[in-house]
Amino acid sequence: MTKQQQISNLDGLGQIAKWILAAKSSDILLFKGEMGAGKTTLIKAICKELQVVDEVSSPTYSLVNEYLTQSGETIYHFDLYRLEHEEEALDFGIEDYLYSGNLCLLEWPEKISNLLPDESCTVQIEIQDDGRSFELTNNHT
Repeated sequence: MTKQQQISNLDGLGQIAKWILAAKSSDILLFKGEMGAGKTTLIKAICKELQVVDEVSSPTYSLVNEYLTQSGETIYHFDLYRLEHEEEALDFGIEDYLYSGNLCLLEWPEKISNLLPDESCTVQIEIQDDGRSFELTNNHT
């Protein structure tokens, strides 16, 4: 099932984060969109909604950041942009993260498409003249 939302400015990002958290059917969230579309900014808003106590930043060079929430839950945030081969993700143990039962937020998931679990949710972000559109698809195979 696919659902859509749209915002005209960043003030609405908190509402988009709440909407995604309420509508998702999996703890594997795949964020897609062109460079600069706002993937990291949206992930920051989601982490704020989940009361993450750590600083949320893009794991561009570390590939994965681990955050804790006020309630002690662990969230994993991946930026896979720099990967050249899926084997690199296997080398750092991506499967352990994806099957940990914790929320996993992945930027550039297409870099590891063959490694992704069957159950996931895709958040497609599109830049528009009047803001951003967000499409949430619950993936099941």
